[in-house]
Amino acid sequence: MLYLVVKFLHVIGACVLLGTGAGIAFFMVAAHRTGDVATIAGVARIVVIADFLFTATAVVVQPLTGLGLVHMLGLSLGDGWIALALLLYLVTGAFWLPVVVMQMKMRDLAAAALRTGQALPPLYHRLFAWWFAFGFPAFAAVMAIVALMIARPAIPGWD
Repeated sequence: MLYLVVKFLHVIGACVLLGTGAGIAFFMVAAHRTGDVATIAGVARIVVIADFLFTATAVVVQPLTGLGLVHMLGLSLGDGWIALALLLYLVTGAFWLPVVVMQMKMRDLAAAALRTGQALPPLYHRLFAWWFAFGFPAFAAVMAIVALMIARPAIPGWD
């Protein structure tokens, strides 16, 4: 029974990472495309909250449940697909952490522009471009991790 609970939490965590990542990206891009400072400020505020509430929780749950499953199944962190998944998890974090900082700064810049009735500053647009670019490798790494969890392939040179 414990195994099924841990596995359920692990799968839900993966769904949250994928779903929240896709949702945040969609809403931030959609808001940005409007060019409307009020829309961008409102969406950016909600996106930062969602990232902390959902994504950060899943970021903590995933390695804990993953390690639990490895232990329960008698696997090794050195098994090829697990080692690659862990490496990809680190790649995801390396891109996600800066994205969170960028989102907070974009939120603050949009809120300030809204308060003062100004246009979004050039820094907002530069941050958005970096935020957008960082999203691709982070999201691709999460998708690859999910594929590894499903297929659990033997990886030549890693096993």
